[in-house]
Amino acid sequence: MSRTRWRLGLSATALLVAAGTIPPPAHAEDVTDYAITVDPSARGATIDDTMYGVFFEDINRAADGGLYAELVQNRSFEYSTADNASYTPLTSWTVDGTARVVDDGGRLNERNRSYLDLGAGSSVTNAGYNTGVHVETGKKYDFSVWARADAGTTLTVSLQDSDGTLATARKVDVTKSGWTRYRATLTATRTSGDGRLTVASSAAAALDMVSLFPRDTYRGEPNGLRKDLAERIAALHPGFVRFPGGCLVNTGSMEDYSQASGYQRKRSYQWKDTVGPVETRATNSNFWGYNQSYGLGYYEYFRLAEDIGAMPLPVVPALVTGCGQNRAVADDALLKRHVQDTLDLIEFANGPASSTWGKVRARMGHPEPFHLTHIEVGNEENLPNEFFARFKEFRAAVQAKHPDIQVISNSGPDDSGTTFDTAWQLNRDAKVDMVDEHYYNSPQWFLQNNDRYDSYDRNGPKVFLGEYASQGNTFKNGLTEVAFMTGLERNADVVKLASYAPLFANEDYVQWRPDLIWFNNHASWNSANYEVQKLFMNNVGDRVVPSTATGTPSLLAPITGAVGLSTWATTAAYDDVRVTDADGRELLTDDFSSGASKWTHTGGGSWSVQEGQYVQTDVNAENTMVSAGDPSWHDYDLKVKATKKAGKEGFLVAFGVKDTGNYYWWNIGGWNNTQTAVEQAVDGGKSTLVSKAGSVETGRAYDVDVKVRGRQVTLYLDGQEWGSFRDDKPAEPFRQVVTEDRKTGELIVKVVNAQDSAARTAVDLGRAKVASKARVTTLAAAPDAVNSETSTAVAPVRSIFNGVAGKFTYTFPANSVTFLRIRQK
Repeated sequence: MSRTRWRLGLSATALLVAAGTIPPPAHAEDVTDYAITVDPSARGATIDDTMYGVFFEDINRAADGGLYAELVQNRSFEYSTADNASYTPLTSWTVDGTARVVDDGGRLNERNRSYLDLGAGSSVTNAGYNTGVHVETGKKYDFSVWARADAGTTLTVSLQDSDGTLATARKVDVTKSGWTRYRATLTATRTSGDGRLTVASSAAAALDMVSLFPRDTYRGEPNGLRKDLAERIAALHPGFVRFPGGCLVNTGSMEDYSQASGYQRKRSYQWKDTVGPVETRATNSNFWGYNQSYGLGYYEYFRLAEDIGAMPLPVVPALVTGCGQNRAVADDALLKRHVQDTLDLIEFANGPASSTWGKVRARMGHPEPFHLTHIEVGNEENLPNEFFARFKEFRAAVQAKHPDIQVISNSGPDDSGTTFDTAWQLNRDAKVDMVDEHYYNSPQWFLQNNDRYDSYDRNGPKVFLGEYASQGNTFKNGLTEVAFMTGLERNADVVKLASYAPLFANEDYVQWRPDLIWFNNHASWNSANYEVQKLFMNNVGDRVVPSTATGTPSLLAPITGAVGLSTWATTAAYDDVRVTDADGRELLTDDFSSGASKWTHTGGGSWSVQEGQYVQTDVNAENTMVSAGDPSWHDYDLKVKATKKAGKEGFLVAFGVKDTGNYYWWNIGGWNNTQTAVEQAVDGGKSTLVSKAGSVETGRAYDVDVKVRGRQVTLYLDGQEWGSFRDDKPAEPFRQVVTEDRKTGELIVKVVNAQDSAARTAVDLGRAKVASKARVTTLAAAPDAVNSETSTAVAPVRSIFNGVAGKFTYTFPANSVTFLRIRQK
């Protein structure tokens, strides 16, 4: 490869017209040569308008305290230890005077079980979310409360922060009648992010559903969405909205919320709990460790999809739990009820306003149908046979009554392995329309697997890539994800739908990283991942124009690295470690009879030598790595005896250890002692290379043997070959795809350059007749750049390139995504 000075392209002038600037030129030697050849006469895959969408799950407080615009936390006094061990019915409330939460026959309704009994002359104050209730000068906020007072009372409603009043207080007269909803409007006189809402009562009163909504919701809808967050979704122009989960759908009890079931508080997400008047919607614990009010429910999801022009794609429980629970519900009556609930959901979405469930929709304000066309059953089930037996019941019922509805299956929680293979075979055999795949892998995995769908059967089930991400929110993560997306587009005849996950994260309530959009109670911002997703989602095109590109040679160097031992939520003992080279020469031997001085502790946990074994004794610690040897070792055998002593999982034997973020390990009895797999960590992000179902016995010593030869690894357990893999796929940093926008007549040349050198590229457009100018959008930044509330390091730059021809040269900046929109004559 020749090296020369970085340059933007043939033209010496490029007009920059948007916020942000392209980083300065690389050093003179930091240029790599590539070639792209386009064949406009060949027919590529048609790309559906719905290809790219969004996936909403209530994780990281994405709903209450997030997209759902309600400003009062625990408005119905339903918080419980079932939601979170720290919760009480008065969480987020403080009392001045006397107040207690009661659950008795005086409640608002049977599904809203708890209410506040407030003493005369007393008040309660709500702290909202994050630092408090956020209000802005001059804006209106709609207060409402359900109240009952036997002797009547006057409520005083006020907003304040530590600096004083935030709005003129309002008086609300409560009559002697039963439960009634009362309203008032407050206008903020100052902007504050740490406001408090106080409700005081002159006489004894019962209160429930204490609410404060900004008047300025998305599209001005009541019980609406937080405007800035909804607008960020809309700006992506998603083709579909998948909801409501995720682990919310396939965890917990499958029973309903009723007296017959004991008003269970740890239930799967069931759509009927979430429609109708908000005061009648059932509360529920959230799998991610908090409460979900269901103020944001199925009706609101359908409205959001409609408002942004996206296809609604709901997910219903399959009665097989996942996300670590892994239980199949064996109850035919309950299964039939859930199947009927799914049919009722279709009627709610599409039925006439005169139908039973269409009437519910119409009463909520939408007599017209929502035009539901797809529905997904289940999510990431680890029991593929049990799942599929139930899936077939759902599919048969839906197809019998609604043959126009496409029913989507899934392939478990990983990109490969026994569960994945079994699920896919079941789906193929049953001629399922579409299969949902999920995976969260390292950036390197996404660079290595651009060709994942090249070999999928064109006549088999289509793919819905419902959840994926590369384990970080840096620009590097975004680059590797969209490098992978070029492969999705190239295979648009197989991959029909794709959505990054998760969508939202409230910065003060994070259970999962990375996330597409970040926010707090007063601001929101796009991640670097969002910016690259938006570039692709706003410039899809209608068909793929076949193209090829030169690339990077395969990796030839052998796997190198030291060896390591580790545990995860487990105590384990190791003994008789022996490492020999390919010729049998000893590199390391340790029976721990003289201590553990050869080992370096780089992880958590507590290690010590006990009775001639090296033991990790902290049963709660995760990733407790100790390592030994030379990082330059290659072509060796690692043997060790491993014994699980206690805990949730098995043991971890590492090889190819370069440092704390780069290694391979054999995870034996991982995932709550249900699977055994080899994982590779690259810069801290892990991906699974090979996986099988399996567990380990406590107290039993296992002989572990790892043979590393070049880039081939073979693994033995108790003398029997467990499996092998070859890690020789290049992490290709230069990826491209070309599509055509029929409306504008433009070719869209999309290039990802995920490396530290610029890519000087000879582009051959074949026989296409093109204009000399191209509209250019570039995202370029340092690999570790991140966006935050106060800094936007990753933002698009728009320019004009004047050097387009049938053959031309363009230099794509280091660490960049570039789209050239070239008009055809």
